Amino acid sequence: MVADFTYVSTWQGFVYVAFIIDVFAGYIVGWRVSSSMETTFVLDALEQALWARRPSGTIHHSDKGSQYVSLAYTERLKEAGLLASTGSTGDSYDNAMAESINGLYKAEVIHRKSWKNRAEVELATLTWVDWYNNRRLLGRLGHTPPAEAEKAYYASIGNDDLAA
Repeated sequence: MVADFTYVSTWQGFVYVAFIIDVFAGYIVGWRVSSSMETTFVLDALEQALWARRPSGTIHHSDKGSQYVSLAYTERLKEAGLLASTGSTGDSYDNAMAESINGLYKAEVIHRKSWKNRAEVELATLTWVDWYNNRRLLGRLGHTPPAEAEKAYYASIGNDDLAA
């Protein structure tokens, strides 16, 4: 898993959008929109990802932002059985997949209009995440959406529970 967040300017000030991505197929497994950059905001995205995946033993990679290296966040990773990994300070290449998702999100959603408030950004983000996971064709996956690629993989290894 990789994690990062980005900033979105609205008429009412900045809001922050966090994403957690399963690296295998690029599926966005957790996300959250917040008016605050407090650690609870990225913890909420993590909880969503944990509920979706139950990924004990998985590596969780992020930058060294204060939210991701906080005691609360690192303790939650440990409780969930995730192995924490952080990149070097100020190097976006260390977390390229998460930065790429942020870039796509901004190009495909955020930079297309001005945003009134958090609620408007949240609804647009919900719509985009659903589209990205279920309909966006990714070249690295043979021009299939992340959800379809995951389903095909799990069916190929005989894990019908995860393929459903």
